[in-house]
Amino acid sequence: MTQRTAKVGYSQRIRLEWFEHTVNLILEGNEKTAINVALQAFLRDKVSIGGSAKGCNRDKIISILRTVWLTPRKELEILRKRGLNFLADRSSLVNPRDLSVVIHWGMVTAAYPFWSVVATQTGRLLKLQGFASASQIQRRIRELYGERETVSRATQRVLRTYFDWGVLQETGTKGVYSAEAAIAVNDPQLIAWLVEASLHVRTNRSAPLKELFTNPCLFPIQIKPVAAENLVAVSPGLDLFRHGLDNELILLKKQIRA
Repeated sequence: MTQRTAKVGYSQRIRLEWFEHTVNLILEGNEKTAINVALQAFLRDKVSIGGSAKGCNRDKIISILRTVWLTPRKELEILRKRGLNFLADRSSLVNPRDLSVVIHWGMVTAAYPFWSVVATQTGRLLKLQGFASASQIQRRIRELYGERETVSRATQRVLRTYFDWGVLQETGTKGVYSAEAAIAVNDPQLIAWLVEASLHVRTNRSAPLKELFTNPCLFPIQIKPVAAENLVAVSPGLDLFRHGLDNELILLKKQIRA
């Protein structure tokens, strides 16, 4: 793990509609300060009710919402801009609710490696055995991040967020989850955007083409395979490198600031 990927960062249970509200504030043209004030007001009766201490859970949630959509890392600015365009345009073949899940999932994945790691472990277990228990996921995450209470608590909250977003469902056994029906994504531009988002959490910013379409990190989404040339053609952020007859590597381009 790099220094960035070793950090937990994402440690709160955040509902999809809170991300949607943040994006709506941005699309309405609000300035950063106004958005922060609006989010405080919006969440006041939902998180840390009656509390106003600096560093409370409400502040931590707002920090995550801002990091994903308002003040992302420089390398994510173009990805963010295109994600906002998808949400504003809504011309995708994916229905609005599913599109919201896809775009917010992609941006959180790119912004927070910890979210991606939990998703990857969850996706692998779901594919392997058809279900994923919280204890199994917790054990695998602690092996990577260490035996810390903060790690266990953050993992639990991320899993509950997946449940809140409707991508996991509870089985008859406590603490055991199965996957909801995957969201089918056939739009080449949206597929390219998702691929780009998932590459941002990889250390070398690249991956074999075949791996990208079955990435366990994107377990709530069923991506239609696209030819490498077509994928790169519709994305300003992707490049293609071939070695051998069948080996196609998709990688991120170095991008200028949006």
